[in-house]
Amino acid sequence: MLKKVLLTGLIAAVLAVIGIWYFIFYRPTHFKRSVADETAITIVADSLISAYQKDESTANAQYLNKALSITGTIKEIGKNQEGKQTITLSSADPFTSVHCTLVTELPNAEIGKQITVKGICTGFLSDVVVIDAIVIH
Repeated sequence: MLKKVLLTGLIAAVLAVIGIWYFIFYRPTHFKRSVADETAITIVADSLISAYQKDESTANAQYLNKALSITGTIKEIGKNQEGKQTITLSSADPFTSVHCTLVTELPNAEIGKQITVKGICTGFLSDVVVIDAIVIH
């Protein structure tokens, strides 16, 4: 009887560890959205920023977790803590911009160049944040 209980407990523990591993490590890397396949809302960086500055709740309802195709001028090029390339699109407000994390690096990115990126909007902090972005042109 004791052996059955111990064996059942061991099997349950192994299944729990496998389940936790699956949801933490495997699933997030294999089941991501492909923004390239989605229909995007087309918008200019200035319009997106002003929508969030005007009314964040309304802008979230309209843009949050949706694919956006954003056109703007490159203000800054950098890398995030994961080593992925980031591009910041400027706006009329010098304190606010659109911060985009790219899926693949853009080797010919230049500050001051007009660019269109397509990515998923994750909201507004001091900047509008866009993740999993790809460059359209």
